[in-house]
Formats: sequence, structure tokens, C-alpha cells
Amino acid sequence: MNDEIKNLLESVRRGEVSVDEAYLKLRTAPFRDLGFAKIDTHRRLRTGAAEVIYGAGKTPEQMLEIIKAMLESGQETILITRLEKHAAEILNREFALNYCEIAKIGSIGSIPAPSGNGCVVVAAGGTSDIPVAEEAALTAEFHGSRVLRLYVGVAGLHRLLSHIDEIMSASVIIAVAGMEGALASVIGGLADCPVIAVPTSVGYGAAFGGVAALLSMLNSCSSGISVVNIDNGFGAGYLANMINHIGTGSHARRRFLPYRPH
Repeated sequence: MNDEIKNLLESVRRGEVSVDEAYLKLRTAPFRDLGFAKIDTHRRLRTGAAEVIYGAGKTPEQMLEIIKAMLESGQETILITRLEKHAAEILNREFALNYCEIAKIGSIGSIPAPSGNGCVVVAAGGTSDIPVAEEAALTAEFHGSRVLRLYVGVAGLHRLLSHIDEIMSASVIIAVAGMEGALASVIGGLADCPVIAVPTSVGYGAAFGGVAALLSMLNSCSSGISVVNIDNGFGAGYLANMINHIGTGSHARRRFLPYRPH
């Protein structure tokens, strides 16, 4: 049970919300059907995090309708990934949009104060990997994690080792790299926390659009490394935030019920 449901039940207990009102809120249709999209309005109740808009392939007009539906359903903050600049400019005419062009991420509403068990470190193998790294960093920040960026490269180990204290104190690390994807293995051999590897499509011909980095990361000999899809900074940032909040608030560990055979 997450914080939103707990707060609703506490409001009922204090007499601020009637039982019927709470019942109506919980049984309201779990999605809004816009014809071209079905908006998952109960995702925050189920998972602790509201639905995110994937901007690629959507017209600005479609995103406008989706945003309106989310706000009408009570969603106070909205994250939009893979949002092109021209579409962001159109959305900003109607909503107060915060936009990061390099990461192609837009957000509506206030970013929560950092919480969680510690710090999410986002490390990039090179300057060309920063767009994906920023997508990961901003996603983690949007969902409530404190983020430290280490854009130091890997071809020159001394640059990375100069930040060994930050690496060793992280609660989770995101390693973003293209080319041969070596950064994840190097960090995985230094850190005592989970490492999320993000292969990027950066590299020359034999990098095969990120496939070489993906395979390298999947075959890493360092323990404790998980791998997301090529250029999937959002997925890495979301997962890192979940790990950073294990045991706290809406992401508290569930108690396992004893198994009772039928």
C-alpha cells in the first residue's frame, strides 16, 4: 500500500473525507479513454509513480490532450520523455513546462525534494553520452532522488579514480557509455552498490548503433551489474530511483505472507 492510499485512509479516519468519497475515488475507472490513448490514472496508486508520457511519435496536439486528462485526474507532476524542441515550445504556450533540450525531457509541476537512502550517481563514458545520461539523471531527480553527475570519461582511468569517494558512497550507480561500453565493468569493479549499465548508440561503424556496448555490458565480468536497453536513460533513472527508495515510504519492503497450500 503506498502513501497516497494511506493518506486517503487517514483523511477518512480524521473525518476530512467521507467513506463514500473515498470509495468513489478508489473505484473510479482506472483509465481515461481519449480515443487515441488510454491514460492510466491509477498507476500511482498501484506502483507509487504516476504515468510518464513518451513523446516520440506523438503530435503536440495529442500530448496536450493527454496532459489535460492527467491534470484533471489529479496528477500534479508530469514527465515527458523524448520531447522535441518544437513540440516543447507548443506545450509551453499552455503549460508551465520545464524543458531540457539536451535530454529531450520536459516536466510540469514541482520536482519533489530529494529523499531516499542516499545518492544516485550518474556516470558518463564521454561527452557524447551526456544526452542519455541527462535523461537518466533528470528522471531520477523527478521521482525524488538526489543525483550526482560524473561526466569524466573512461579512456584515462585516473579521471574516474579521482572520484572514488563519490563512487563508493553511492546507493546506486548508472553507467552510461557507448563505443565498447567499458565504463560499466570498470565501475562495477569499484563500487559496492548496484550498477545499472546503459549502452548508448554512440560509436563508429562496428559499434552497430549501440549493440557492441550492449553485448559488452551483458558479458561484463563485474558482479552486480544490470543492463537496460540501448539509449534507455529513462528506464535506468526510474530503476535507480526505485532502488534508492527501497525500505522507505511507498517503496517500503513488503512483508511476505506465509505460503498456505490449498
